[in-house]
Amino acid sequence: MLSVDMSDVVIVSAVRTAIGSLNGSLSSLAAHELGAQVIKEALKRGNVQPDAVSEVILGQVLTAAQGQNPARQASVGAGIPYSVPAWNINQLCGSGLRAVALGYQAVRLGDSCIVVAGGQESMSKAPHAVHMRAGVKFGDVSMKDTMTTDGLMDAFNNYHMGCTAENVAKQWSVTREDQDLFALQSQQKCEAARAAGSFKAEIVPVAVQSRQGTVSVDVDEFPRNGCTIEALRKLRPAFLSDGTGTVTAGNASGLNDGAAAVVLMSAESAASRGLHPLARIVAWSQVGVDPAIMGTGPISAIKSVLNKSNWDLDSVDLFEINEAFASQSLAILRELQIDASKVNISGGAIALGHPIGASGARILVTLVHNMRRTGSKRGVASLCVGGGMGVALSVESL
Repeated sequence: MLSVDMSDVVIVSAVRTAIGSLNGSLSSLAAHELGAQVIKEALKRGNVQPDAVSEVILGQVLTAAQGQNPARQASVGAGIPYSVPAWNINQLCGSGLRAVALGYQAVRLGDSCIVVAGGQESMSKAPHAVHMRAGVKFGDVSMKDTMTTDGLMDAFNNYHMGCTAENVAKQWSVTREDQDLFALQSQQKCEAARAAGSFKAEIVPVAVQSRQGTVSVDVDEFPRNGCTIEALRKLRPAFLSDGTGTVTAGNASGLNDGAAAVVLMSAESAASRGLHPLARIVAWSQVGVDPAIMGTGPISAIKSVLNKSNWDLDSVDLFEINEAFASQSLAILRELQIDASKVNISGGAIALGHPIGASGARILVTLVHNMRRTGSKRGVASLCVGGGMGVALSVESL
């Protein structure tokens, strides 16, 4: 066991829901209902009473028409009393991990004792919208898909995140075949992990009402077991139609629903409560990059967090790097020269899915459990972020 400073911020529990497909098994539940489930289970596993929580911080991107402060709704829904504040953070795909970083800062500074941090998202519940405030005298009115507008479109170049993945593919010379092979590997790693039961410890079952009665959702819905390279090769480019496109639905992440949460406190608080933490947070970092190649944000974010951690790249045992697209994932691996066998050992977002506001917390939850399962010491979680950013966080097993 590693020695720990009593002022270190530790993770005492880490859970997630299964990841649902768009309009799939979790689509009847709002994001805050998913969030309430993971908060409740995280507190239970951490042996923390709801009234002992100092604050709740949750990432969420798609909040249109979801009611005031969905994080507060999730907190109250989990049984945390009204006296405990809760709030949302929106840093797009990095939201869930940035929520954890904010919780880390609050505990480290002594502003909070116990923080529940994570992310929640229901892409299925994102509404279509129209601005009617000024009225329409005559003619048709077009509606905007808030999922696309607020979550998937680059606001600076007015094109889809998939186009930024095409930009990365061109700049880093990542071929269609490279991307399809990477996607296949993600699916195969995920299939093997599911068969081995590797996700069971991190997933909290969610009860969903259906016509057949109550159904317990405890298995990721998005992965494609038996995926083949031949099937991936047949898919058409999704974002460019000029004959140069390489990014397809098969080598990109999905549109998904899910939630994830961790409980944070100081090592001193954990010791006083007789808790054995899963890991300590060592450092975190965020960076900005050109929005046109937003997928490369983790390159500099990982470099920065390694520097803050006083680690070198080879000393990291496991990485969880969000697979927004195969092209940007490969660019990161090549640029940093990371050993691919250390990255996303249970598959990534191409296989599992990408509920955007929750994914940052999801990859951290998976990282911590994979480290515990494999006896690994050091881990790094990182995501690219729409608008041209990257976020990363380093943890050490205890």
